[in-house]
Amino acid sequence: MTGDYTVEWTRPETQREGTPLAVLLHGHGANEQDLLGMVPGLPSEFTYASVRAQVSMGFSAYTWFDLDVERLAYSSAAARQAVDDLWEWIDSVRGQHSSVTLIGFSMGMAIATSLLRSRPEAFQAVVGLSGFAVDPQRGEGIEGFFDDEALRARHIPFFWGRDQADPIIPEDMVEYTHRWANSTVDLTKVLYAGAGHGVVPQEISHVGEFLRMAVLGRRVSPQRSH
Repeated sequence: MTGDYTVEWTRPETQREGTPLAVLLHGHGANEQDLLGMVPGLPSEFTYASVRAQVSMGFSAYTWFDLDVERLAYSSAAARQAVDDLWEWIDSVRGQHSSVTLIGFSMGMAIATSLLRSRPEAFQAVVGLSGFAVDPQRGEGIEGFFDDEALRARHIPFFWGRDQADPIIPEDMVEYTHRWANSTVDLTKVLYAGAGHGVVPQEISHVGEFLRMAVLGRRVSPQRSH
């Protein structure tokens, strides 16, 4: 589904030129308001753009692609279509900014990692929270779409925050994501006990430190846990 996206911006258009852009990608059943509460805890140098997924679930709830919630089953081809559609919007705004970073929560992390894997050269850094990376074996139509070899060569900084006891993301998705991330990106992985399927204040603080280090160049880094 192509077309215009509903986007919540933290700066007016006249103040965005030359700033680093961070694109916020919400989870299944949420909307563009969902991740804006993180912004006050993140570096003010960025322009933040929170994008609403285009598949409506009713009652102000949206999803990036269809998902069997009970089994968390999905088609990688459906994920690819969502990413293809989002590229049109990203390409329309990225030239105004000094860099582009992605911040995705839950299914939004699946979209963020898929964008990164399809065009690694386009991004400065990526943050994934309580989510997963798309397994190309889950369905047809995604063969050749990801370029993990090119991604591996670029050493993109990647922050992955989650609770080891996350009740939503199945273990097989976590294991696949862990294998993929360890082999392709410059991984900072931090576990947050008690976060569940959510984001806690300490995590937001760590994401802010990561953005300062990976994008703004300040030497501050959260503790790593592999």
